Amino acid sequence: MTLSNDLDKLRSEMQAAVKAHWKAFLFEGILLVILGIAAMIVPTFASLAVTIFLGWMFLISGIGGLIVTFWARSMPGFWWSLISAALAVLAGMVLLARPMQGVLTLTIVVGAYFVAEGVATVMYALEHRRELSGRWSWLLIAGLMDIVIAFFIIAGLPESAGWAIGLLVGLNLMFGGATLIGMALAARNT
Repeated sequence: MTLSNDLDKLRSEMQAAVKAHWKAFLFEGILLVILGIAAMIVPTFASLAVTIFLGWMFLISGIGGLIVTFWARSMPGFWWSLISAALAVLAGMVLLARPMQGVLTLTIVVGAYFVAEGVATVMYALEHRRELSGRWSWLLIAGLMDIVIAFFIIAGLPESAGWAIGLLVGLNLMFGGATLIGMALAARNT
């Protein structure tokens, strides 16, 4: 009974926090929707921005990794840690030096991810079908959509590199923002 009471208390506190700050969630949601629409209107720019951002993230994390590796060089795995950090620095420098080629590479990786995710989701759906779960068809549709998206991305290379990352980031921002807006409006009315 204690766990149930604790969960009820946590749920109540979360609802109160969301209700108290519903305007902040609404603002963030609107901002994300605007950024998402902008990314979908100018997907090439958004793709380039994502690539440059990732380049900086790799570079900074690699430099941090090098510092920590040398600081703790007596720890086991020094050479593996050194190689990992150096690769992160190298990846960051390459993405920053040649961002358009980085966009192409990231698009290929995203296409491969969608193929793998789609196949895995289809197989997962078929497993649920055997168990007579009523939700298996939704999983199957999601997996097939992943495969269709991957086909459009991969078949359209290298031209799809200009729009794929930006469009996907834009859609993600838009749906995330819409979710926050819905949450904020629901919290305001409770």
